[in-house]
Amino acid sequence: HGIQTSGNCIRNITTDELAGIAPDEIVDPRPYCEVLRQWSTLHPEFAFLPRKFKIAVSGSAEDRAATYWHDVGLHLVKNEAGEVGFRVLVGGGMGRTPITATVIREFLPWNQVMNYIEAIVRVYNRWGRRDNAYKARIKILVKAEGQRYIDEVEAEYKAIVEVDGAPHTIPQAELDRVAACFVAPQLPPATATELPVTDTAPAYQRWLQQNVAAHKNPALRAVTLSFKRVGQAPGDATGEQLDIAAELAERFSAGEARVTHDQNLLLPWVR
Repeated sequence: HGIQTSGNCIRNITTDELAGIAPDEIVDPRPYCEVLRQWSTLHPEFAFLPRKFKIAVSGSAEDRAATYWHDVGLHLVKNEAGEVGFRVLVGGGMGRTPITATVIREFLPWNQVMNYIEAIVRVYNRWGRRDNAYKARIKILVKAEGQRYIDEVEAEYKAIVEVDGAPHTIPQAELDRVAACFVAPQLPPATATELPVTDTAPAYQRWLQQNVAAHKNPALRAVTLSFKRVGQAPGDATGEQLDIAAELAERFSAGEARVTHDQNLLLPWVR
């Protein structure tokens, strides 16, 4: 949603546009993103941070969510026992001072992610610079303080768990409730297909290579609708173009279209 757009608060919870359908997916990140979205929206303690704050979650082997370029990046992983958790990265960002995020936790149990992020943002809110707009992002704090910042986050997290009673621990029932909102649509049965190769037209072959991606379901594909045109701002669209995109989504993709990080549209359920 756009409720907190442009504020010095937790603005976005984003993930891979192929979430839930990627062949290399370890864990579907969408339920975790939705839990975090509900927690962060209009969070009273974090309404006036030193600067904007964005979180990205990746559940696949390939980091298509660009987590290393976010204030907080979360990689869904499994440990040797098969338990689901997060690798936690902090302090990434672009702009005039590009910095890749630092891994501060190799494995955090999934149900503790809100308690831990609360510690991350609370320490930033306490020590982030407010005297210089160009040095107010968390990436500057992490770069300047290094291990001291990590130690303070761990101490804050310990206090949240041991003193406050871990108030934001996610129950399994709550994750199950949210996950029920992210189920694959009911589609007519189909068999696995191969991408057509009979058409040798170069333009068609380029389209297959650039715009069609493999799917977790071998009978389906994910198809990108490009919103790049000469003389048109990337991602911009007219009302007529959006009507056509909606018609294509309804006809070929169970009514669903997703916005990608490349400012295109993705149809995730194409047969």
